[in-house]
Amino acid sequence: MRKLSDTIARLSAYRTQLGTGAGPDMSGRLGTLPEFGSNPGALLARTHLPPELPAGAPLVVVLHGCTQTASGYDLGSGWSTLADRDGFALLFPEQQRANNANLCFNWFEPGDTQRGRGEALSISQMIETMITRYGLDRGRVFITGLSAGGAMAGVMLATYPELFAGGAIIAGLPYGVAGTIPEAFDRMRAHGLPGEKRLQDLVRSASRHDGPWPTISIWQGSADRTVAPANAAALVAQWRGVHDLPAEPSASESADGQRRRVWRDADGRDLIEEYSIAGMGHGTPIAGDGIGRPGPYMLAAGISSTQRIAGFWGLRAGKAEKAKPYAKTPAAPLPAREPAMAADPARPEPEPPRVTDQPATPPAAAGVRKIIEDALRSAGLMR
Repeated sequence: MRKLSDTIARLSAYRTQLGTGAGPDMSGRLGTLPEFGSNPGALLARTHLPPELPAGAPLVVVLHGCTQTASGYDLGSGWSTLADRDGFALLFPEQQRANNANLCFNWFEPGDTQRGRGEALSISQMIETMITRYGLDRGRVFITGLSAGGAMAGVMLATYPELFAGGAIIAGLPYGVAGTIPEAFDRMRAHGLPGEKRLQDLVRSASRHDGPWPTISIWQGSADRTVAPANAAALVAQWRGVHDLPAEPSASESADGQRRRVWRDADGRDLIEEYSIAGMGHGTPIAGDGIGRPGPYMLAAGISSTQRIAGFWGLRAGKAEKAKPYAKTPAAPLPAREPAMAADPARPEPEPPRVTDQPATPPAAAGVRKIIEDALRSAGLMR
């Protein structure tokens, strides 16, 4: 259980944010949902509603990555642009520095990743409030996220599966694989990932749900050095189990030059898809199609994850993506760094420091401890 003093501090910070406004609204397109329940995780709730939102519209929940804000992630990914075009509502849960120094969702913290507790409960309360307040379609709720936000999307899909028709995890991790800071670092590097049966048991034991399960879209860059690509394979294995699907995919196809594998049920319905983006590092892949813009962790990859995820969920007014049979023609590697995304283009935001391995010759014990703690703080894994 989270300490009472910690919960009080979080709620105090939340009230302060409501009074002064959250971080800068870089896109100028998001509003705030001021009241949505007890909010034990002390998160903020940002929203976007198209000007002519139809009755019974779908809801998409979008979780930003570390060092990002809801508005910044919307600007980079382009979700609100797509929502205006295709008529669905958006909810952006937003982390606060009082909860995590680097604005990461606490995907590895037991008090935030169990049903009925912490950040997971806060997000479920936001969803319920959005559905009832705006008359949204309870049967068409979807969730997506990047990195820590992707891992937190996995938390929600596992702990509240009845809420979602589908989910999309971008450069994220399987549910339940880490419960401590050292474990979080190990799993990000794909060290100590559980076996297939254990991965599947973790999802099954997270709630009393017995199906049907949400469809899952998984995205991973092949050159990601922050979250190892083996995590994508573990995610596929985890969700194949609850969907009772075989190890081999139903098809392997090409989508904008990138590999897409898909697992289908007996009726031919796509239940799981996995995109592997050749040469891409850590981030959300976007295309030069007017949906989103490049920035830190928003990577120009020639393929729009935003549009294809919406197509997978059937949100694009019947424009579900159709991929060609896979041809083994890898895309050209992407640049190591992308232009910065900032409110003031003249003053780009610096890329956050990476956590590196310890030096070959360790310093004194006190020095080692300081190095480790500084690294953990820089990654948002220690307060």
